[in-house]
Amino acid sequence: MKKWILSAILSCWAVASFACTNLIVGKKASVDGSVICTYNCDAFGMISPLTYSAPGRHAEGEKIALRGYGPDAPVHYIDQVGYTYGVVGLMNEKQVSIVETTWGGRDGLMNQEGLLDYFTLMDLALQRSASAREAIAVMDGLVREYGYGGPGESFAVCDKDEAWIMELVGMGPGRKGGVWVALRVPDDCICAYANSSRIRQFPQTRKIDKKRGFYVVGDECMYSAEVISFAKEMGFYEGPDEGFSFREAYGPLDFSAVRACEARVWSFFRRHGDKEEMDGYLPFINYQLDVCDALPLWIKPQSKVSVRDIMNDMRDHYEGTALDMTVDVSAGPWASPYRNQPLSFESSDGTPMFRERPIGCQQSAMTLVCQMRSFLPDEVGGVTYFNMDDASMVAYVPVYCSINRVPEPFRRENNNSREFSTESAFWMNNFVANMVYPRYSTMIGDLRDAQTELEDYYAADQKEVEATVLGMTPGERIPYLTGKTEAYADRMMKRWAKLAKLLIVKHNDQVMQPSEDGVVVAGRRTSPAYAPAFIDAVKAQTGNRYVKPAEKE
Repeated sequence: MKKWILSAILSCWAVASFACTNLIVGKKASVDGSVICTYNCDAFGMISPLTYSAPGRHAEGEKIALRGYGPDAPVHYIDQVGYTYGVVGLMNEKQVSIVETTWGGRDGLMNQEGLLDYFTLMDLALQRSASAREAIAVMDGLVREYGYGGPGESFAVCDKDEAWIMELVGMGPGRKGGVWVALRVPDDCICAYANSSRIRQFPQTRKIDKKRGFYVVGDECMYSAEVISFAKEMGFYEGPDEGFSFREAYGPLDFSAVRACEARVWSFFRRHGDKEEMDGYLPFINYQLDVCDALPLWIKPQSKVSVRDIMNDMRDHYEGTALDMTVDVSAGPWASPYRNQPLSFESSDGTPMFRERPIGCQQSAMTLVCQMRSFLPDEVGGVTYFNMDDASMVAYVPVYCSINRVPEPFRRENNNSREFSTESAFWMNNFVANMVYPRYSTMIGDLRDAQTELEDYYAADQKEVEATVLGMTPGERIPYLTGKTEAYADRMMKRWAKLAKLLIVKHNDQVMQPSEDGVVVAGRRTSPAYAPAFIDAVKAQTGNRYVKPAEKE
């Protein structure tokens, strides 16, 4: 009996990612009819290489091993299925993608005896599902059979035709299953998650689907058999079923969930919706729940959204909004949207304070944008634009869902959290980013030039790749697309090495030399000016100390 050890596939996800963002775009809301979902996996000190599991047929009686939480947790063997799809990152060969964000939920709902953490659940569903709906059903069946041991989670479950959002939480010690609800995002809408439960009321039906073991409401909603009855049993809800809110029962909001999580959703909606209308939700973002107590679950964008738009949305720091992080004194002399202090801290007089938490942040282990396209063959239709580290500081590299090996810069063995390497995408990206962070406004333009150059090249080259693949047999496509993905990753690494050399020379000793096309050229050195808010704050604090006296005649 062959045993496949799933923990080996998933060890790169071993550190829980409790600070993540997912953006979702329906196919009629996108420029080209793509379904799009994204993921920033945020956790300080974490490295998330690109994973790959090959497709394969499996003999009857074959098992895989699951290990629960902790190094001493026992191994449990469960049945393998007859066929598993190939999975690259968080997309499988059928263009099914699953991304997540954690919100925790009420105390006492985790069951650490459950065999499935959320990444194991996602990976098994990707291996076993040819559509988003099938993935949701697979996740429900796995949780009921083997138990869910994770915290409250939101998943974006997408394929080349549909985008679904699913919220799941455990039922506490001694109860194997989980309670959940899944809603289909309207095709002409966009949606987002950022570590808070967002589903409230949902369509209901009285008749359970006996074959599936959960409720199905047309093409718009699915939910677990006990999602309402369990909440009533636990005292989380009293009232008629039709008034039930999943969020209020299992993941009620506090100030941190609103300002550090829902604010990310608000900013995304504001970038694509009516700005004045979205600013009407600022009382909610400021925790004035008596004025406004929720954002919409999804909105219809004012214009259709492109993959490049979504890449830039993943780099958002609230620029141009009431929460803009670049315009006050805490942005420092170089108008930085990054903050070193924790989310919560105290002033010298003991006043509790907080900082903003934008979508783009320095602690991202990896970032990805998944694009699923029904109008192209699966091999080339599914693309994960991937890189490691902060979305704001990297270029997204196209990775096709059909590749059969991981490019060297994204491989686990080349990305060691304790040892710098020029062969590591994580470390080369961090090398550049950590030069830019302290002198943001002076250096970010050089980084944006390199980022745009690469992403323009990738976007233009995609058209040629797609045309080439259409003329190939299925057997020819996989090696071709694997080679293209490797070439894209190699191009990124070379461009980032060039950028690193430019930054250290151009900005040496905190002055700037002129440059052209990424190369320093002869010319006058300049001293970049401080941000106006910083200058004004210095003047306010120091009085006349730095005020130049009038020249004497």
